[in-house]
Amino acid sequence: MNASNSKQSIWQVIFASSAGTLIEWYDFYIFGSLSLILSEKFFPDSNPTLAYIATLATFAVGFIVRPFGAIVFGRLGDMVGRKYTFLLTLLIMGGSTFAIGLIPGYATIGILAPILVLILRLAQGLALGGEYGGAATYVAEHSPDHRRGYYTSFIQTTATLGLFVSLGVILLTRMSMTPESFNAWGWRIPFWLSIFLVLMSYYIRIKLQESPLFTKLKAEGKTSKNPLKESFGNKENLKLVLLALFGAAMGQGVVWYTGQFYALSFLQNTMHIEFVQSNVIIAIALLLGTPFFIYFGHLSDKVGRKKIMMTGMLIAALAYYPIYGAMDRTADLSLKTEVAEMHRIESSISKDADGVSIEKSAKIHTYTDSTKVSEITTTMNNKTDVKTQVSVSNANLAWLIFLVFIQVLFVTMVYGPIAAFLVELFPTRIRYTSMSLPYHIGNGVFGGLLPAIATLLVQQTGNHLAGLIYPIAIALICVVIGVIFIKEKKTKEGYAEVADL
Repeated sequence: MNASNSKQSIWQVIFASSAGTLIEWYDFYIFGSLSLILSEKFFPDSNPTLAYIATLATFAVGFIVRPFGAIVFGRLGDMVGRKYTFLLTLLIMGGSTFAIGLIPGYATIGILAPILVLILRLAQGLALGGEYGGAATYVAEHSPDHRRGYYTSFIQTTATLGLFVSLGVILLTRMSMTPESFNAWGWRIPFWLSIFLVLMSYYIRIKLQESPLFTKLKAEGKTSKNPLKESFGNKENLKLVLLALFGAAMGQGVVWYTGQFYALSFLQNTMHIEFVQSNVIIAIALLLGTPFFIYFGHLSDKVGRKKIMMTGMLIAALAYYPIYGAMDRTADLSLKTEVAEMHRIESSISKDADGVSIEKSAKIHTYTDSTKVSEITTTMNNKTDVKTQVSVSNANLAWLIFLVFIQVLFVTMVYGPIAAFLVELFPTRIRYTSMSLPYHIGNGVFGGLLPAIATLLVQQTGNHLAGLIYPIAIALICVVIGVIFIKEKKTKEGYAEVADL
């Protein structure tokens, strides 16, 4: 194969793998991006705070089961092949996402609504557990040693771009209709769109050939007969799995979710920035930060994966408190003046199980000035729930974008090189299984539980910044383990931990 054909081939592989993975992340994250609305639709409205925490817990379930998906699909990928495994995960993910958009709300089918959502989140988590390892392994096994960090970094952009696309689709949908229509049914549109995106990605991926290294192993009869036993029953390989988890993946997981998902949750639920502005802040910061995944992936080919990842985790842990303190002060309600606004009162009367009449009323606000503070007061079951929403000035909006962008930079430092790091750590015959499990425990469990744990810490302490204790502690533990136990070596082709390819 000549150089031009080789170059064309690797870019075809990267495009097909990245497109599919991006769509899977989009599917996965529209749930988190719409968590406030979903808590109202699929859970009882008697306790909004508890409903929101239950929604975050349901969101976290999708992360928690990802390691099980890594085991199931990793084993399949090491035995049958990379290509067909991530075709299967794509279809499971897309079908589950589309189905969430069809589920009637709690008001219609009661407890069955959150149960169905939970089941579909489980399916999403299992599918995503098999997707990332397949895509990263597939690209890495097409890449030359000295460019592996660079080429696999394109896969690393897909998680952030998937979140960016989910926010973009939600914002476009929201701005194309009235708030009432979006709240009533428009929120379902991002879920429905998934089916078209998945079919398009499936069409692109089905044309791919199997990984050349796996094809060679299969032709020689050297594929693993029992990837699980070889990955986790072998003492030496198990040590590498544990090192990958506690020395890299768990720290990367909490930095990733702090800089993107927790930042969004903090803007909306702690600072009470209104819906459109909070999503615009995250979307612009993600767009500005995404090229740095590729930069740090490329840099890792020159200076090594470990240095960049450990530096990113350490700086993040040291910087989170100052950054979030600055964010919090930007929308400090005591520094702002409430302005007059137009509003209307909507009321309805219903009866509870004992036949007692309950009046529900809502004060709906509209503005001619979009830069001030409003109070939205909702009376439910004779209890008053006061929510304050802030719409910040353009100067403060730019400042918040910058503060989130800095967090995204930390994400790119720890996430950009990690695919190459994990691929190089394990032998080809059990790579899919071995790398997928620590990655998805680190991201799915340590990272995925972050929003729920952080929210509970804030609720228990009353301190806006208490939620940061968790990611800071995990990142620092990971830095200590990684610095002491990860041994990096330089080869003629570049840097690697264990170069097997």
